[in-house]
Amino acid sequence: MKYTFLLLICGGLVFWSCKSQKETQDMLSEKSRIATPIQKIDKAKDERTAETRPDEANGAIGDTKGEGRPMSPKGENKRPGHGMGDMPQVLHYPEERHLKNVRQLTFGGDNAEAYWSFDDKHLVFQARNDAWGSECDQIYLLDPYSDKISPSHQPQLLSTGLGRTTCSYFMPGDKSVIYASTHLGGDACPPEPPRGDKYVWPIYESFDIFTADLEGNLITQLTDEPGYDAEATLSPDGSLIVFTSIRTGDLELYTMKPDGSDVKQVTYGLGYDGGAFFSPDGTKLIFRSSRPQTEAEKAEYKSLLARGLVQPTKMELYVCDVDGANLKKITDLGNANWAPFFHPSGKKVIFSSNHKSKRGFPFNLFMINVDGTGLEQITFDKTFDSFPMFSYDGKKLVFASNRNNGGTRDTNLFIADWVE
Repeated sequence: MKYTFLLLICGGLVFWSCKSQKETQDMLSEKSRIATPIQKIDKAKDERTAETRPDEANGAIGDTKGEGRPMSPKGENKRPGHGMGDMPQVLHYPEERHLKNVRQLTFGGDNAEAYWSFDDKHLVFQARNDAWGSECDQIYLLDPYSDKISPSHQPQLLSTGLGRTTCSYFMPGDKSVIYASTHLGGDACPPEPPRGDKYVWPIYESFDIFTADLEGNLITQLTDEPGYDAEATLSPDGSLIVFTSIRTGDLELYTMKPDGSDVKQVTYGLGYDGGAFFSPDGTKLIFRSSRPQTEAEKAEYKSLLARGLVQPTKMELYVCDVDGANLKKITDLGNANWAPFFHPSGKKVIFSSNHKSKRGFPFNLFMINVDGTGLEQITFDKTFDSFPMFSYDGKKLVFASNRNNGGTRDTNLFIADWVE
């Protein structure tokens, strides 16, 4: 499982902070980093891109790039791995009867968590791609219907190019986006946890939530609590944001208004609650959670969290009202069930799962009724399918997959017509 997937966070994977609580508090008290500092960030961004992205420095980027999220190890994107080089290259599997006219949107690196604009005309997503000068996840804007899409196409950068980013989403009006970033904690990519016996996701305490316009200029900082704040998505009417925060000492769901006001806690159970999305009518939330049960599981969860880590190998899906009432567990499949999103009807949920696997993969997309019945497999790749999102009109599905990658570990974005 470790060797082939993404490293993200809204849907799944995150990171590890080397900052102490006091350092984070001191960092957040420097209000100038988000006022005049925006000018400093822009200057640093220009200097960095001049060194690493000459095409962007020359103005070509506009024509030329995600419950926690698993990503390929840095520097290994182009290496065939563990016998996968002999796997057949497939864009659309015959069993995928709900998908039609599948098209590939990106062609290298680690691309994930693509989410639609309210008018269904654009996607915002996160990617790590050496060819684009992104050493760790940055946020990009993409027109999925552009005739410029090709292996040489480089989408427009929306984040600062500093630190690590995750979980972007369009704001109401489609003139700005929301995303989480560690750039206030330092310009460099935060360190990833060392590999060990356990598969873990890091939870960077330097993550905060920001908004930016479609030119990449920061507008506002919406969170400034010490510790991890990320995984923000919006209600279909744009009136409410749901996000994950560790401000109470555990990873819980919260809601706030688009200006960052009126913050309300939604969940209270021990465990990593994250990757939440609203139902089409805006009244319910779907999310994934680890929710340890035994005393041993609880002790291990608390021990890892104290070190800025979570273990995402056991996650199930939950539905609740926006205020947290009527909480219900809708899967009990085992392994990792995550990256859920409501079907346009509001009566079903599409999600990624490896519950059929005894070795950690493949992850495929499945659909289930909100009452926990009617489980159906949607995709059939041999390695990894995840991060599905229906367009607001319900006609398209965008998702990330390791299919058709030439036997490498690249994770790309795909779009398909949805067939009931």
